Amino acid sequence: STGVVKMQPKAEELKFVTKSDGYVHIHPSSVNYQTRHFESPYLVYHEKIKTSRVFIRDCSMVSVYPLVLLGGGQVHMQLLKGDFVISLDDGWIRFVAASHQVAELVKELRCELDQLLQDKIKNPSMDLCMCPRGSRIIGMIVKLVTTQ
Repeated sequence: STGVVKMQPKAEELKFVTKSDGYVHIHPSSVNYQTRHFESPYLVYHEKIKTSRVFIRDCSMVSVYPLVLLGGGQVHMQLLKGDFVISLDDGWIRFVAASHQVAELVKELRCELDQLLQDKIKNPSMDLCMCPRGSRIIGMIVKLVTTQ
């Protein structure tokens, strides 16, 4: 007599995809096992185990900008069917950017962060917050991540 209400999946039904293993599930001993909805479809995890199926443990949800800015691998940008696509991990993870300008800015910010971290490795005593370039880059990343 009333409309249909969309139900969140049960914990054992929720699954994610990894590049090397295909579908994986959150392990029942994980703190996030009972979480039935994540704001972002991306998780980072520390441990992957295989018992009756492949499970991940010690996982946390990660949103798009931290993944693009802090994830491993190179960031690439291309035009596909009229959309500007930012890709990671040789194209396995892809995001559609709002515009060409946004895609270029995100890619450039990632390059600047990578260079800043290389500079810090070469000179460990460098204070990133006191150096003008470092403080601008870090400030922009903080603003981007906290306002997304």
